Amino acid sequence: MRVLQVMAGAEHGGAETMYSDSVVALHKAGVEQLLIGRPSPLRDALWAEHSIPVRHARFPQPWIGWSTKAVIAKAIGDFKPDVCHFWMARASSYAPANSCVPNIGWFGGPYDLKYYKNCQFFVGVTYELARHIVASGAPSNATACIHTFADLPPQPAVDRASLNTPEGVPVLLSLARLHHHKALDVLLKALVMVPGAFLWLAGEGPLKAELMALAVSLGVDQRVRWLGWRTDRGALLAASTLCTFPSRIEPFGTVMVEAWAAGVPLITAAAAGPKAYCQNEVNGMLVPTDDVEALASAINRCLADPSLCRSLVEGGRKTFQSTFTSEVLVREMTAFYRKAMGVV
Repeated sequence: MRVLQVMAGAEHGGAETMYSDSVVALHKAGVEQLLIGRPSPLRDALWAEHSIPVRHARFPQPWIGWSTKAVIAKAIGDFKPDVCHFWMARASSYAPANSCVPNIGWFGGPYDLKYYKNCQFFVGVTYELARHIVASGAPSNATACIHTFADLPPQPAVDRASLNTPEGVPVLLSLARLHHHKALDVLLKALVMVPGAFLWLAGEGPLKAELMALAVSLGVDQRVRWLGWRTDRGALLAASTLCTFPSRIEPFGTVMVEAWAAGVPLITAAAAGPKAYCQNEVNGMLVPTDDVEALASAINRCLADPSLCRSLVEGGRKTFQSTFTSEVLVREMTAFYRKAMGVV
């Protein structure tokens, strides 16, 4: 099986993480791949580590993207893939028309189907997104839900001292872009009501200065650590007490799966993705979006009740093992590739 993988994503992000993890998992399973993407020091180093070939393209708006179209056309001619997999709307808008190779378009959010006009097959990362694709006009028999997964190799817990955090204090970890959708303002306000806890914010984004100013105005800045974008998510999770995921808008949320995989109690807001998979007090604590008091109450309850935390960890482990492992993704993705290829 030969797959051309096309991704026009940013340097960092949840969809970009799923793409990278999926490519590596498929590579380990023996799927031959050629990648096309924007230059990315982080991803290019990963491809080099696994000897996965990549070609670079700029991916401007499609009506001025002749050079990118040429890169894709040449890759198809050289590599002769069995299927082309386009990740997210920008890449999918470059899927060639009248190609002899089937095109698959991937949805990490409720994107407009118009960007996928040259795709014949479609993948949503959640059941809700798969329903959105079909409701937008795609054939149901050409649409699938294939979940993300977490592949966190065991890592020693990061040294708290290296992050200027005392031993023995509760650590709340948030892995997120510093963006309005992620509701980190709500988390900072909740921290006021969780005395003694430290907050690690691992991510970059446009709201960093605004969020830092908010932390100062709330009087919690001495208990917040701004970690930037990190590639040692397993080590951070291993050193944390709770994983907090307060997004107000979230189509899915790979962070949930990473917390379940790492055995860290999860507290999440009930955005579309989390509320579809998180069962309150079973595999996580589910609180209303934009509710500071409910978020603080859930955090304090977990910190005061170790037996509840153990129960959440066990429930999360069961959810992870049944739905969100790399083995599940490889099995379902390769089966969908075969379907696109017309191979039963």
